[in-house]
Amino acid sequence: MKRSLRSWLRPPRTLKITSAGRTFLLLTLGVGLGALNTGNNLLYLVLGLQLATVVVSGVLSERVLRHLEIRRLGCEGAFAGEPFAYRWALRTRKGRAYALTFRERSDLLDGGGRLGVLPAREERVLRGTLRCERRGPVRLEELSVTTTFPLGLFAKSRILSAPPEVLLVYPRRRPATGHPPAGEHGPLGGTPDPRKLDGQGEPGGLRPLRDGEPARGIHWVKSAVRGTLLKVEREREERHAYELELAPLQGPPLEAECERLAAMATSLLGLGHEVGLTTPRRKLRPAVGPRQLSRVLQALAWAGHEDEEQAL
Repeated sequence: MKRSLRSWLRPPRTLKITSAGRTFLLLTLGVGLGALNTGNNLLYLVLGLQLATVVVSGVLSERVLRHLEIRRLGCEGAFAGEPFAYRWALRTRKGRAYALTFRERSDLLDGGGRLGVLPAREERVLRGTLRCERRGPVRLEELSVTTTFPLGLFAKSRILSAPPEVLLVYPRRRPATGHPPAGEHGPLGGTPDPRKLDGQGEPGGLRPLRDGEPARGIHWVKSAVRGTLLKVEREREERHAYELELAPLQGPPLEAECERLAAMATSLLGLGHEVGLTTPRRKLRPAVGPRQLSRVLQALAWAGHEDEEQAL
């Protein structure tokens, strides 16, 4: 009820005067005063043209904003304190649109996107830059679109509605301070895995390719020189499984711990190890790869915001 009342009371458009517009209005005022004092018909004609320009500017800017439609396409990953790319899909049902500026209506986000020309009845992907200073979920509901078309005298804005979405902001990135020993027990304990990291060890020499072995790893230059297929033999690397644990903290200690665990998970997964995570509300089994890193970062982003997650 409050939301619908706020929407009903909100003006459909907002208008701000640009620096060029202030200069133009001052000139218009001066011409008007001169016309009244002198009764000169030429000054009255110039005044009429200036006032007509203001009216035409309002009509054309309204035509640009009236038929716009927008939907969110999202981003690949957002980290607190860093600019990140965000995408929207924009189209106009009628006529062309010019000189558009977009921003999300959220106090937690800075930045937006710009588009010079939008053809009629054609969808364009708009790429902008946003920034959020805190970790956690950010609810996205409405967007603000502004145009300075046609003469840049006024900046007219309109609120566009789009399906609500939640932007999940990951902890701030920082360098990892070190890795836990592979045999250590406890929240950062690791257990060795006898499996090799296929093709990720240090080169240890060349040997003839055996029957039935895959062609992956063949050193083609040396093979051509010697006239026989030679394979790069790599030293054995062990994969370890690490269990990261997030203690039930609050405030700055929670933020610092989330940043530390995110940095450690990024480093360990980049080296090919398995990483798991336990938080007060979640438990991720150890796994490898970019998908596991995404799961870990998402779990750390929701830490401390579980009530908001349940509400969503």
